Amino acid sequence: MNTRVANKTAPIHTAATGRRRAMKLGFAGFGAMLLAGCSGIIPESGAPVAGPAPTEGPSATTLPDTDTDRHRVALLVPMSGTNAAVGQSLSNATTMALLDTNTSNIRITSYDTSSDPAGAARKAIADGNRLILGPLLGDNVRAVKSVAGPARVPIISFSNDSEVAGDGVYVMGQVPAQSIARTMLFAQQNGITRFGALVPRGEYGNRASEAMLEQARKSGVTVGAIETYDRSASSLSAAVKRLYGKGDYQAVLIADGARMAVRAAPMIRDADKMAKILGTELWSGDAQIAQSAPLRGAWFSAVSDARFKRLSDSYKARFGSAPYRVSALGYDAVLLTIRVARGWNPGGRFPTSALDDRGGFLGLDGAFRFDDGVVQRAFEVREVTVNGVKVVSPAPTKFD
Repeated sequence: MNTRVANKTAPIHTAATGRRRAMKLGFAGFGAMLLAGCSGIIPESGAPVAGPAPTEGPSATTLPDTDTDRHRVALLVPMSGTNAAVGQSLSNATTMALLDTNTSNIRITSYDTSSDPAGAARKAIADGNRLILGPLLGDNVRAVKSVAGPARVPIISFSNDSEVAGDGVYVMGQVPAQSIARTMLFAQQNGITRFGALVPRGEYGNRASEAMLEQARKSGVTVGAIETYDRSASSLSAAVKRLYGKGDYQAVLIADGARMAVRAAPMIRDADKMAKILGTELWSGDAQIAQSAPLRGAWFSAVSDARFKRLSDSYKARFGSAPYRVSALGYDAVLLTIRVARGWNPGGRFPTSALDDRGGFLGLDGAFRFDDGVVQRAFEVREVTVNGVKVVSPAPTKFD
């Protein structure tokens, strides 16, 4: 590490102003610890993070078929095709949230988005659902929004595509730009002012570049060069050579997952023994990162995994296998719905104004709130060490 460690307890500051409020907590048992939130990572390819396929368990669709005093909520996820296991994991997690909180005034019905997300939305709205949880992918959100928007049915999506937010769409997925900004700020607080970057060609790389340049403008640091590459060893090697042909850097960001980071790190070390290597939220939970000697000392930011382990243990006990990481979004979306349902008249429109609370909420992945429909999350900074990954700057616990 460099000169000093950043303030570990500082609250999050954003351009938006708002009064300070205490975090809201509620519910019994495991759900009592939380309100709503969490993140799931959708990599550039749009494929959900890999994990063991969950065993099918009790579904929210098996709840009693009476709706007079219950809120109708649709869960739009892939229930067939390539991502069926992820969709089932999300569905199982929503069931857990209802059971853990002993909630009886909300009915959740699952609809398959694998082949026709707009059709799934039409069916959900025709069935009387007043809120949509999901879908999983940004492209599907656009299709669902084309149906739900005119019907004035809000969407709480599991996507991390901030471009689809707004006009009744709330994005809950972990937004990569926020992870990059948190890491750059921590680096700056530790004396680093000149950055370089390696980013993959494609949408994720484009957004990583934009995030880096935006953070540099806000904080006054310098981004000397950003080099792009295809996901191959030769292209990556050429990008590193181009990067170091343009100058020296105190820190270099590798805006990619563990596989490419492990490849890039030795190349960076061959060119520069001293530069701090930085990563993104895609490194979180991947054992390859800690096993790579050239990555030791690297920093990256992610949401905390502390509470997710408890969810995972409970999930395994109920369904016999581990959940996908993104399933936490399903759990927390239901907790958020339960909280808002306190002021929601059955059969009436979902009160989206409650989602705009500037004080934020507490979820499995820590503090979060919405800003123009895009989730803002509290990230911790981690460092790769010889003994694994450790937290060097905890996530703030509240918002200003």
